[in-house]
Amino acid sequence: MSIKSFAAKLFAKKVARDIHKWASRPLETQQKVFHSLIEQAKNTRFGIDHDFKNIHSYQDFVTKVPVRDYEALRPYVDQVVEGAADILWPGKPLYFAKTSGTTSGAKYIPITKASMPTHINNARNAILCYVAETGIADFVNRKMIFLQGSPELTDKNGVNLGRLSGIVAHYVPSYLQKNRMPSWETNCIDDWEQKVEAIIDETLNEDMGIISGIPPWVQMYFERIVAKTDKTITEVFPNFNLFIYGGVNFDPYKGILTKLIGKEVPRIELYPASEGFFAYQDTQNEEGMLLQLSSGIFYEFIEATTFFDENPKRITLEDVEIGINYVMLVSTNAGLWCYNIGDTIQFVNTSPYRVIVSGRIKHFISAFGEHVIGKEVEQALDLAVAKTGDIIQEFTVAPQVTPEQGLPYHEWFVEFQEKPKNLEALRLEIDRQLQQQNVYYKDLIEGKILQPLVITPILANGFNDYMRSIGKLGGQNKLPRLSNDRKIADALQNYIA
Repeated sequence: MSIKSFAAKLFAKKVARDIHKWASRPLETQQKVFHSLIEQAKNTRFGIDHDFKNIHSYQDFVTKVPVRDYEALRPYVDQVVEGAADILWPGKPLYFAKTSGTTSGAKYIPITKASMPTHINNARNAILCYVAETGIADFVNRKMIFLQGSPELTDKNGVNLGRLSGIVAHYVPSYLQKNRMPSWETNCIDDWEQKVEAIIDETLNEDMGIISGIPPWVQMYFERIVAKTDKTITEVFPNFNLFIYGGVNFDPYKGILTKLIGKEVPRIELYPASEGFFAYQDTQNEEGMLLQLSSGIFYEFIEATTFFDENPKRITLEDVEIGINYVMLVSTNAGLWCYNIGDTIQFVNTSPYRVIVSGRIKHFISAFGEHVIGKEVEQALDLAVAKTGDIIQEFTVAPQVTPEQGLPYHEWFVEFQEKPKNLEALRLEIDRQLQQQNVYYKDLIEGKILQPLVITPILANGFNDYMRSIGKLGGQNKLPRLSNDRKIADALQNYIA
């Protein structure tokens, strides 16, 4: 056993003990976080506006601080982006994490001096929990690859701006720098296909122990290696024994990745976001990810079925139940307050509190990590038909993850009022507009993870016939614009023109 792996095991045991301390006292831990957040932010612009000095209990907080999404918080965020200090959190942020926007382009999520360490420590602790549980640590002596965004940052009024994965790349600990791949230069390549080829060139003859990334991106990396070597990933990297992932549901990729690898390898699931590192898989023996209760994040929940009611009930960890779909709200030491990140979660355990990500509160597609929402597809279609002159009767969109040939794609089921003038021109224009609406979708198209969307015409009155067949024609029933599975898509096969 090397000194490095021996030290990793000792450190892992200490970290596991520390995690157990707060995980075994969840409500007390969250109360401490709550009061600390209020106290630190009481003299900020947001704290003054919402009378933080007179918030002494959770009920006070509910009364004074409403639920917000990015658009509702934006008047404050805009001040921070413009360079003002002490707006949402004391001082100025260290970074802005740039993410895909909903109604107004890119979002700028602040990352502060207080919140940055939680992103780093939680990613580290996920691996250390695995070491503490399994006793396996020899991978620390091997190479580790993290498929991520470019670490190059730009300046936004004195604050560094970049993608979260690129920001985190600046914090790889010194003891892992020699093990970390790809090289800094390769990580900075913008073109994804060029980047993948460069990564393959750098890693093909290395002793890889850990591979980490969003499943569709890792799949592309694996497919290129298999095509180049005519070997499975296990044959190329015999000591690859830990896969770390997050961002999308693993299940649709399990079959193809297992085939490419040549065997099943242990996995660690992460739940990171620009707004915070919320959870990670802390054990190989139970379902779900351990909710991070001691990371400067105070959690609230609203049952998803009531979220759009006029005054839905907000609850804390104390009142959650297993198996209920909740919208998760966070208040953080980055200055987000009762913030709806858009995700829905379910608790699979309450001792300790472990969660799974169950989806998004609104209809969406994120089979590949693109987070496409209804407004984006509707606006893309409106702008496209304004150019082509086509008239659309109805439509819905679903991902095609496993096509019979070629790359995956978004499949648009469209009922036209009359035959389109040029279906190919319309297809390309919608795709172009959607890329402008959503930067993640654009990245996937440019990176050859997805091919441009496919339009499948539906028979006249086909959607009405479909809605009638499921007993939902008329009234308040609406056809979902987006689905993250193919239940509707499969049913529409009977109505294709």
